[in-house]
Amino acid sequence: MTDKSCRRGMRRLSVIAAVALGASLASPVLADCYDLLGCTGKNAFSAHYSYLVAADGPTCDFLYVMRNSIYSEHGYCFKTARAIQELGNTGCRFQNMADVPLSQIERNNIATIARAETAKRCPA
Repeated sequence: MTDKSCRRGMRRLSVIAAVALGASLASPVLADCYDLLGCTGKNAFSAHYSYLVAADGPTCDFLYVMRNSIYSEHGYCFKTARAIQELGNTGCRFQNMADVPLSQIERNNIATIARAETAKRCPA
């Protein structure tokens, strides 16, 4: 690769990064995304269940934060000290978990993560 083509490639990456940054500033991102799983609001984590329960997969702590981040993104007010410490309650609106407006995909992902936590014998 020549220096000129390398600079051209870097310029393209800079433009792509600037567009992505502008898009992220324009509207809030409401779904966490994970390299191997996809995004909580549009990908079925059940397709990667074997990874979630694998010994070299996510830790119990990571699964806990993944699962509760979905609730946090939608305004759930946590009650446990651990959840408040990990995720906070800033801007929360819903006291009852059942009232949190989640899509079916998000509900399924929460269930898949909870199932993985049970399989890994994670603490409650």
